[in-house]
Amino acid sequence: MPVPSPFPLLLQLTAGYASLDWAPGAYQRSPIVKVDVLVNSKPVDALCFVAHRDKAVSEGRRVAGKLRKAIARQQFEVVIQAAIGGKVFAKERIPPFRKDVLSRNGKVMGGGDITRKQKLLSKQREGKKRMKTVGNVALSQEAFHSIMSKD
Repeated sequence: MPVPSPFPLLLQLTAGYASLDWAPGAYQRSPIVKVDVLVNSKPVDALCFVAHRDKAVSEGRRVAGKLRKAIARQQFEVVIQAAIGGKVFAKERIPPFRKDVLSRNGKVMGGGDITRKQKLLSKQREGKKRMKTVGNVALSQEAFHSIMSKD
């Protein structure tokens, strides 16, 4: 079985009639870094990757952007981050669903004491905070596949 040439363009241009003497050079150090992908401040090992330092930031931003489009909205805010070491360099945010707690039976609560309005909004805020501590984001297979594609 013939060994594939490292110079396919040379073979293509000369129809295989050219020859070239070459030898592989010595190995060189390259600044390779591990890019961690965090969903709600928790690393997702399946999405972490290794990249050259020059391309790590752009690739991390690309992955975070694609993940933002792939994850469905939740009842709580979802934060997607890409980090090298402990330094976060890309952040995407999926906003939560909103429910208007100030409307009852189609009527907007507007008149009267403002403390009632503040009480309803604070109860909603506490419930969302509790839900965020308990809730986990489920990543579907489609999300993984969309991130792995280079589109």
